[in-house]
Amino acid sequence: MAFTAQDVKTLREKTGCGMMDCKKALTQADGNMDAAIDILREQGLAKQAKKASRIAAEGVAYAATNADATVGVVVEINSETDFVAKNDDFMSFVKTVADTIIEKNPADVDALLAEKAADSDMTVAELLQEKVLTIGENIKIRRFARYEGAVATYIHAGGKIGVMVNFETDVAGKEGFAEYGKDIAMQIAAVNPSYLQKSDVPDEVIEHEKAIMTEQVINDGKPEAIAQKIVLGKIGKYYEENCLVNQAFVKDNKMTVEQYTAKVAKDLGGSIKILGFVRFEKGEGLEKRSDNLADEVAKQLAESSK
Repeated sequence: MAFTAQDVKTLREKTGCGMMDCKKALTQADGNMDAAIDILREQGLAKQAKKASRIAAEGVAYAATNADATVGVVVEINSETDFVAKNDDFMSFVKTVADTIIEKNPADVDALLAEKAADSDMTVAELLQEKVLTIGENIKIRRFARYEGAVATYIHAGGKIGVMVNFETDVAGKEGFAEYGKDIAMQIAAVNPSYLQKSDVPDEVIEHEKAIMTEQVINDGKPEAIAQKIVLGKIGKYYEENCLVNQAFVKDNKMTVEQYTAKVAKDLGGSIKILGFVRFEKGEGLEKRSDNLADEVAKQLAESSK
C-alpha cells in the first residue's frame, strides 16, 4: 500500500517521532498507519518522543581537552533530574559527545547530532535516542563551544559549571602553564566575568550603567556638578568587577588577573595573552521542573502500567 507525505505528517503528529523514522515505519508497514504506530512503539521511538516533551534542566556542564590541550570543548547536556546526571551511563555519553566535538568540529548542535559519535558506529542522534530509552529520562544536548590553540578547562562542583579558556602563548608546554590555566578557569567559574577586557564592553552597556549611576548619585544628594566625577570612578569599579583581566585575582587580591598573567609569563620566560573564555552554568535560563518525588514516582508507575 502506497503512502503520501501527508501520511508521514499524520504519523509524526500521532507519535511525535522524527520524519525519517515515520517514513521508514510506513514503508515497513506497507502504508498501514496503525501498523506503523506499532512498529514505532516496538522500537521505543514513540516512547522516546514522549519523553522529549518533558522539561530537562538538570544535567551537567562538562569541559575537556584533547591529549595535548590544543583543542578544548565545553558542553551542556541536560537531563530531567540531578540523580540521572550522576549516572555512569549518562556521563559516558557526555564524554563521548565532548570527544566527538573535539574530533569533528561540528558547526552547531544539529550538525553534531548528524555526526558519527566518537568510537561508535552510531550517530550522536542515535546514541542520544538510545540513552533516553535506557536511562528513562529526556536528555538534550543544549549548547557547546570549541577552541583551538592553547586551552585550559575546569569543571566546578561535579558539573554545575564548566569553563574553557583560550590563550595565545609560547610557553604552553612549560611546567607551570597548566596550573596557571586552571587558575584562570577557576577565576572565571568563581567570579563570573561578563567580558574579557574593557574594549569588549559595548558602548550602550556603559551608557546604560552611567545613566543609572548618575541617577543614584543625584538621589544620594550629591551636586550634579560633581556627579560626573563620581560616576567615572564607579565605571572604573564596573570594569574591575565585570572584565576578567581587570578583576582582582582570587588567589591573591593584591594583583589583577592581568598582572598575574604578566608575572607567570615572565617567570616562564615567554608571553601569555588570554584570547577568550566560555562559562556554562548548568540549567541557566531554563524552566525548572516543579513536580516532587512522590508525583514523579506515581507518574512512572502509571507509565509502566500502560
